[in-house]
Amino acid sequence: MTTLYIISAPSGSGKSTLVNELRKTVSNLEFSVSYTTRPPRGSEQNGEEYFFISRPEFERLLAEDALLEHAEVFGNYYGTAKRFLEGACERGHDLLLDIDVQGERQVKQKLPDAVSIFILPPTRKELERRLRRRSQAEGVLEQEVIQRRLVTAAREIENYRNYDYILVNDQLEQSIDELKAIVLAERVRRSGGAYSAEEEKWLVTAGRHKQANMRQTLQPILESFALSATPGGR
Repeated sequence: MTTLYIISAPSGSGKSTLVNELRKTVSNLEFSVSYTTRPPRGSEQNGEEYFFISRPEFERLLAEDALLEHAEVFGNYYGTAKRFLEGACERGHDLLLDIDVQGERQVKQKLPDAVSIFILPPTRKELERRLRRRSQAEGVLEQEVIQRRLVTAAREIENYRNYDYILVNDQLEQSIDELKAIVLAERVRRSGGAYSAEEEKWLVTAGRHKQANMRQTLQPILESFALSATPGGR
């Protein structure tokens, strides 16, 4: 049975690095490359980070009901083709989606058993530092671009309650291990039967990152974005 994993994060949280490391170490886990109408950035290659297509091509996919989810962000379309999930199911593999909070809601409504993981930066200040470094690498130095991304990050973070797991990406190596534990814990939990000692460790680690168990850790992070961990609060 295929398990669908959804990973979301504000821009600059280090999600791509975590996903790339996860894919190196977890077998039978396929990655769905999204379609987008935005142009490539930096060293991005078609078919690697995204499939870069025209707006009319994207709208054709929409008309054909070929997308599992889609969203429009800053005037550009992003979406996941249904064929990736169908292919993973045929091969008996799990599938990983790297999508935003809009896409997560759409997928969860269609597939409630999907496992959703939200990655957070440790503080707003650290996110701003990462965004500046990333913007410099992309050749984008305008202050308003960075500020726009920070405002967008705060809006996305408000959606953390929609996710099953929360992972704070502070120390990279630790975060990689924790993300791997969450993915493998869900895999063994759904398989049933007795657990090995290593599998028990994955389950314990994953349990610590369940959204309900992260409130104390989340509070200072949310406060740095002028948000609140209180239900319905800001």
